[in-house]
Amino acid sequence: MAHSTDTHLTDHHGHVPVLRDRVTELLAPAITSAGDDAVVVDGTLGAGGHTEHLLRTFGNLKVIGIDRDQASLANATKRLAPFAERFIGVYARFDDLVTAVDTLDHPVAGLARRAGIAGALYDLGVSSMQLDQLDRGFAYRADAPLDMRMDPTQGPTAADVLNTYSHGDLARILKTYGEERFAGKIASAIVAERRKEPFSTSHRLVELLYATIPAATRRTGGHPAKRTFQALRVEVNRELESVEASIPAITSRLRVGGRAVYMSYQSLEDKIVKSAFKELTTSTTPPGLPMDLPGTAPAFRLVTRGAERASEAEIEQNPRANPVRVRVIERIATNEEN
Repeated sequence: MAHSTDTHLTDHHGHVPVLRDRVTELLAPAITSAGDDAVVVDGTLGAGGHTEHLLRTFGNLKVIGIDRDQASLANATKRLAPFAERFIGVYARFDDLVTAVDTLDHPVAGLARRAGIAGALYDLGVSSMQLDQLDRGFAYRADAPLDMRMDPTQGPTAADVLNTYSHGDLARILKTYGEERFAGKIASAIVAERRKEPFSTSHRLVELLYATIPAATRRTGGHPAKRTFQALRVEVNRELESVEASIPAITSRLRVGGRAVYMSYQSLEDKIVKSAFKELTTSTTPPGLPMDLPGTAPAFRLVTRGAERASEAEIEQNPRANPVRVRVIERIATNEEN
């Protein structure tokens, strides 16, 4: 889901994705080496900005775009209609490659099964498009129903979490997913407040957070609702579980020379990606031996050294690019070869 900004001008859809040119540059060697077999999975299609730029840049490329938000998927598919047979949109979670690749009856999916996937992009978190739809409840600066579901047809809402979770579970998700220092205090306030009346809109929750978080912290720690809203969104959408499941799903399908690009906007996502990439790129030969034993050499290498950040120029264009951390992995051998 594209966190929309650009180092240049905004396109006619109003959403030009973060690091569009750098993402293109990072995927270029994988797309070029695959030739006419090049298929990229855009696991977080959003407004379709990354995919549109990739399809315009590489005439040989086909893209499978995945989104769990049906409205986003419909809009992006309409936007990408000029690319006809080179693009297919799939309604699924981004870790569900079984639906998007393995079982889909479409020539692009068939090519991905036959030749392997040349590249993948995961632009994690909530999209700017979803933040702009105030009735979805993602934004704490507007009063709206506490929904926060990326797929509004499935699963519990943020209001359900607030109204039904125990004090312990509320404190756990606020601390773990929001890295909120006052998780226990906020959980107590939520439990006390919902006894009077169940939570339904964001304004009431924001007021509670202003009243609960100490004034000194409010003055220096950014908007007091930011961490709680992040925690609720992550819980409602099972975001971290999806990130964790997506890595083995995509890396197992990458062709040799194929690359996966992950763009994280919060430390919890980035830690998962960093840890999984480290494991995939590390030899399993016992330490101290002069060379890798057969079958123990890593099948992947890191393309980025650490996590890449957005440039000051891009952050100036759109502050949403500020927290982004980009990590890229490349398959260098099949499991049989290593």
